[in-house]
Amino acid sequence: MDFESFFKSRLSDLRSDGNYRVFANLERAVGKFPNATFHGPDGPKPVTIWCSNDYLGMGQNASVLEAMHHALDTCGAGAGGTRNISGTNHEHVRLEQALSKLHNKEAALLFTSGYVSNWASLSTLGATIPNVVILSDEGNHASMIEGIRHSRADKLRFRHNDVADLEQKLASLDPNVPKIVAFESVYSMDGDIAPIGDICDVAEKYGAMTYLDEVHAVGMYGPTGAGIAERDGVADRITLIEGTLGKAFGVVGGYVAGSTALCDYIRSFASGFIFTTALPPVAAAGARAAIEHLMASSIERDRQKERVARVRAALDRAGIPHMANESHIVPVMVGDAFRCKAMSDALMRNFGIYVQPINYPTVPKGTERLRVTPTPLHSDADIDHLVHALGVVFGSDMIAAKATAA
Repeated sequence: MDFESFFKSRLSDLRSDGNYRVFANLERAVGKFPNATFHGPDGPKPVTIWCSNDYLGMGQNASVLEAMHHALDTCGAGAGGTRNISGTNHEHVRLEQALSKLHNKEAALLFTSGYVSNWASLSTLGATIPNVVILSDEGNHASMIEGIRHSRADKLRFRHNDVADLEQKLASLDPNVPKIVAFESVYSMDGDIAPIGDICDVAEKYGAMTYLDEVHAVGMYGPTGAGIAERDGVADRITLIEGTLGKAFGVVGGYVAGSTALCDYIRSFASGFIFTTALPPVAAAGARAAIEHLMASSIERDRQKERVARVRAALDRAGIPHMANESHIVPVMVGDAFRCKAMSDALMRNFGIYVQPINYPTVPKGTERLRVTPTPLHSDADIDHLVHALGVVFGSDMIAAKATAA
C-alpha cells in the first residue's frame, strides 16, 4: 500500500469539504489575558482571544501561579512515572481531597485529561460490570462515545436531553440488567443544559447508575463552582461526576468524584489510569489553588455572567444570529464550512480577533459556527470591537437580511 498517498488523499478530502483544521500559533502573556500574540506568516500580531475554554481566566490567576511556582521549587518538574509505581505525590493527594470536598463526594481520582477520565472510566465500567447496558445521550462528547465503544458494552442512545425517550428505553430493558445513564450537564457546542433532576428521577426509578460529565460547568456554576448539579441541588443523586481541570480551573487534567469504593474500583481496573504517567505536581498544585479560590469567590462567575449577557445583547442589537441558551457559551451561527473558516480568517487578519471556526464532525454539517466564550476579563471595548467586526464579516448577507425584514 502507498501509505503516503493514502494520507495525502484523505487530507485533501478534508480540505475539499472545508473541514481541514489549521492551528493558530498563539502566545499568551501573563497578566494580559484575553490578549495574546499571534505568530502568523506576516510576523507577530496582537490579538484578542474569544474562544478560550479558560472561561474565567484562572490560567493566569495570581494564586494559581504562586502555587505552581512553589510546587516547582519544592517538587521539581515531573511526577516520576505512574502513580502505581513511582508517581504518587502529596500534591495529587491534596488535589483529590479538594475535588471530593468540592463535589461533596467521598473520594476523587485524577487523570491526565478530561478526555482520558471519560474514556478510562466509562470503558472500565462498561467492560467489567457484567451485562451492563449504557444509555448515552446522543449529544455526548467524543471521549464518552469512545469509552463506551471501547468497553464493548451494550449501548442505547437516547434523544438529546429527552427524558421521555430515556425512560422509554430504560423501561424496555430487563429490570435485572445493570444500567448506566451517561450524559453531560453543559453541552459545549450548543451551550444547552441537561435537566439533571428529571434524568435522576427516571434513572432512580429503573435502578440505573448516573454518570455526569460536568467539564464545561465545573468552576462556572453553583455556589462553590461545583457545577450544574450543585446549582440544581442534585449532586448527591449523581453516582459519578466527571470533570476537568483544564477549562474553568485553568490548568490541565481530568477527574472523577464519587464513592470511595467506586473511585477505588476505577483506580484498580482502569488501564487509562494504571499505565499513564501522573500529572506533574506543579499542575496538581495549580489546579488545587484554582479550586480553592473559586470555592470561596463568586466574583469571577458573576462578572462572567454579566459579560455573556452584554455580548448577547450587543449581538441582538446588531442582528447577528446566535443560538439561544442559558449557559456561558455563545454560538454565532454561520451554517457553511467554507464561509465559517473565511469569517474566522477575516476576523484574525483584519480585526485582530481570534475565534476558531467550528465545523463537522464537531458539529453537524449545516450548523457550522463561531463559538464565542466571553470571560470576566473581556472589556466593554473588547465586546464592542467583536460585535462590530462580526457585523463587517457577515457583510452583505446580514445587511440584505435586515433590508428584507424591513
